[in-house]
Amino acid sequence: MHQPSAHPQRVALHNEIHARPPEAMAAPLALSHIVMVGDAGQREASRAHLATLLRDHHLPQPDAQSTHVRLEVGGVRIRWELHTEFVTWTFSRAFDAAGFGQQEPVAAVQSVPQEWLAALPGQTLAALHLWVLPGDPEGEVPLTRHVLHEETLVGCAVSDGNARVFTDFALHADGWSRMVLLADHLPPRRLGRLVQRLLEIDTYRMAALLGLPAARESSALLAVAEGELAALAEAIRLAGPHEEPQLLDRLTRLAGQVESHYAATHSRFSASAAYFELVDQRLQDIHEQRLPGLQPLGEFFERRLSPARATCAWSVRRQDALSQRVSRISNLLRTRVEIEQQQSSQALLATMNRRQDLQLQLQATVEGLSVAAITYYIVGLVSYLAKGAGALGWPFSPEVTAACAIPIVAGGVWLSLRRLHARVLAHR
Repeated sequence: MHQPSAHPQRVALHNEIHARPPEAMAAPLALSHIVMVGDAGQREASRAHLATLLRDHHLPQPDAQSTHVRLEVGGVRIRWELHTEFVTWTFSRAFDAAGFGQQEPVAAVQSVPQEWLAALPGQTLAALHLWVLPGDPEGEVPLTRHVLHEETLVGCAVSDGNARVFTDFALHADGWSRMVLLADHLPPRRLGRLVQRLLEIDTYRMAALLGLPAARESSALLAVAEGELAALAEAIRLAGPHEEPQLLDRLTRLAGQVESHYAATHSRFSASAAYFELVDQRLQDIHEQRLPGLQPLGEFFERRLSPARATCAWSVRRQDALSQRVSRISNLLRTRVEIEQQQSSQALLATMNRRQDLQLQLQATVEGLSVAAITYYIVGLVSYLAKGAGALGWPFSPEVTAACAIPIVAGGVWLSLRRLHARVLAHR
């Protein structure tokens, strides 16, 4: 069947709905989840690093365009995911849960080549061990000092009470945080979705907190800028006209600094806000229920992440407010400078008008002299004409003829100059 021409991104966009799908899982299962932060080169190098492991085990190479890969290497399930700012590695394998909690538990990452693991591109942002156990809803929770710290234990029932999750949000001696999930007869596919959401909660929690150091640094810079802006505002209020250009230059430099800082931190704060929203969404997805004597994950995050979240949000609002204040003061100063320039222009125009009036008066005087001079020369010509006409029978003497011609010639010259002057003014 013939079909119309397809968009070049149609297949990729269609398959986006299936990106990073959850896997069916069965307890007992040990998982190790690592989040590596890096630039674009390091994130792309992680693909080559995965290809190295596959090549060593004589396995097919990953697709050069894929953003997630799932495979099994030497009895360990590996899940590699490429994100916008980081790369996640998830290692999982089955283990013997007998005696869990009575000694240091086995981690999935221990089955991965350690030299290859140590060479993962980027920097570790989050590292989590998660153990999934086939717990009994009525049984005891096998958590001792070998797994989680009881004094900071946080836990709740999830998936509408069909499973239970426990963690202490602590970095243990190996540098990893820990979480225990009691499946309590949860179906494999539903268990896989729950595990993925728990891993994403830890991932996005740490990614969201990347904005906190930037917010703290921004607070100090904004405090300096706000103090300088206040000093500039007072100086502008007291400044004279000759000081305004220097103040405008200082204000322009301050505006440049504020906008430069805003551009440098805006993407980080926007990303943190998006990650905080993802954490909220994932907490809603696991459907928490309180367990007796324990603080739920959502309540813990609400109490502990709210200050960091508010700090980032406050930095964004503070930046916006400072930028608007700088803009307002800049506009006021520019308006003040423009008004003074207009006043100077008006004074200059008034001076030019006075000079033009003087020129017109002088021109009128010169025109009077010009009438007299032109009349003199024309009357002289008339006198010569009268002398010549006397030989031909002109009845009047040259002197009488010249005397009679003077008012006529003067009036004609004056009228001609006035018409010429009016014509010039009409074309201005």
